[in-house]
Amino acid sequence: MVTNKIDEVKRLLLERIASSESPREILKAPELKALYDEISRLPVAERASFGRSVNELRTELSDAVETVEQSVQSKSIQPLDVTAPWQAGGSKPDFLPMIQGSQHPLTMELEEVIDIFTRMGFEAIESRQIDSDFNMFSALNFPENHPARDGYDTFRTEEGFIPPAHTSTMQHRILKQGKLKLEAGGDIAAISYGRVFRNEDVDATHEHTFYQVEGVFVSESATLGQMLGTLRGFFEAYYGQELKIKTQPAYFPFVEPGLEFAIEKPAALGGQPGEWLEMLGCGMIHPNVLEMAGIDSRRYRGFAWGGGVERLVMLKYGIDDLRHFEAARLKFLRKFA
Repeated sequence: MVTNKIDEVKRLLLERIASSESPREILKAPELKALYDEISRLPVAERASFGRSVNELRTELSDAVETVEQSVQSKSIQPLDVTAPWQAGGSKPDFLPMIQGSQHPLTMELEEVIDIFTRMGFEAIESRQIDSDFNMFSALNFPENHPARDGYDTFRTEEGFIPPAHTSTMQHRILKQGKLKLEAGGDIAAISYGRVFRNEDVDATHEHTFYQVEGVFVSESATLGQMLGTLRGFFEAYYGQELKIKTQPAYFPFVEPGLEFAIEKPAALGGQPGEWLEMLGCGMIHPNVLEMAGIDSRRYRGFAWGGGVERLVMLKYGIDDLRHFEAARLKFLRKFA
């Protein structure tokens, strides 16, 4: 009689679970609760056996509920083809047509920067994206306690390598490899370009990943005047108009003296007379940097500069937010297509 009651409740609740959209609620059914209440009314000798049977029923019902829930979930999930450019069955994204493919604006502008400097006689060398502490700091006259070496500013791998924070990481190599040119009566004239990485909070004017261009020139007669003329010539070629320039003192470990270089904001960019824009850092290469590369600083002199590519492009096109370059927004990219 008691066993028949359990079998009857089992059949009834399993049918409900199989057809329910919320099968877990059936585990609270009054029929199941009534079986548990029945235990206290049975003779003492029968309670243990009956209780085990009710618990076994509860376990069987729970398993049935999980089976139904998994089946419902698998039906609601569409298969994902990871090789497809968008989800199967979904709406097609608003891609640029294949016939209208174009370069990223940073690639396009960086190529123009490189073209201007190579026409001026500079060799173009791509920077590294991982380097050593020596090339990043020691070879550039950074003291041991300089804050740039700190983890708050500079990323480091577990092995101690550094994703360069500036393309100056190539300067020692350029100087060392160019030493033979100097000894043969020539000059060292090269730019390095590429991505750099800094531990920065991202906002409209800051990014942890961006692009830089570094320039190096060494000869027996290099002067600040030559450097200022070179930089002025570059900016006038890039912005397509004559520009006023000015400098002010600044500190960088690898140059002495060090300067901040500014241009008067071009009228084509909405600039007004007397409105200045700081563009990059520059200066005469520190004698210690030359000596580290095996170059006699008593005989040779040089100048160097470095600045961000994004800033050039933002000014040229009136872009107000640095984050647009990495956001992959088609509305932004189409302006350069």
